[in-house]
This record gives sequence, C-alpha cells and structure tokens, in this order.
Amino acid sequence: MERGRRYIVGRIRQMIKVNGQECWTLFDTGARNTYVVPTVAAVLSTSEMPHSIRTALGGEIKETNKTALLQAEIEGHLISTHAMVVDQIGDDENGKFIEVLFGALAMQQWGIRLIPDEENLDFSHYSEEFVEF
Repeated sequence: MERGRRYIVGRIRQMIKVNGQECWTLFDTGARNTYVVPTVAAVLSTSEMPHSIRTALGGEIKETNKTALLQAEIEGHLISTHAMVVDQIGDDENGKFIEVLFGALAMQQWGIRLIPDEENLDFSHYSEEFVEF
C-alpha cells in the first residue's frame, strides 16, 4: 500500500434482473471476478472450460470448469460480463443466499462505483460506449 493512501473494500447488496429473474447480488470490490450460482446460470449462455479453475471464495476453495455470459439489468443499466459458475457463493451478513457476486473487474469494465456510506451504486461513470485504441 502506498504511504498516505487507504484502500477500502466496499460491499453493496441489492437485487438485479437476470433474464427477467430477480437475483440477490453482492457487489464486492474485494473480489476480482464475478460469480453466479447454477440457478442463475440456468437462464444464461454457459460454456465448459477444458480445465478447472480454483478460487478462494467465502472462506473456502471452490473449483469450477463452467463459465457464463452474465447479461443483467442493474438499476435500469444493461451490462454483459463473464462470470464463473460455482455451486454456492455463500450467505450475506444477514443470512440471505447470494446468487450473484459482482466483482471488481466487471465494476471497472462498466464504470460502476460503490457508495458504501449510502449503500448505493454510483453509475455516473457507466460506460454506454467504449473507445478502444
């Protein structure tokens, strides 16, 4: 960590729409990747990978060889991102089953920022078009 700079991990929980289905989602800047559970993956396009990926999630090691194309609506904003399918993400602080964990890479990709003090999402940097070089 740079001297004088603090890094704050933020988490926001709310419902998002995935193919018309409401899904309890944890937006977590402490997680790099995005994850979905099988019930969410069932309404998405999925792919099998030729090798398994292991990840530490929720205090345990998870292994998967399935990915999904997560297309969702978040507060009226449309997103599309890559997600790994895991059997279970875990429960939030209130014991509610998390169906989608939206990680830092996807938030960066779509310009979504967290406002932890207000427990809200900031879409002021939401990407409606991408400029590539």
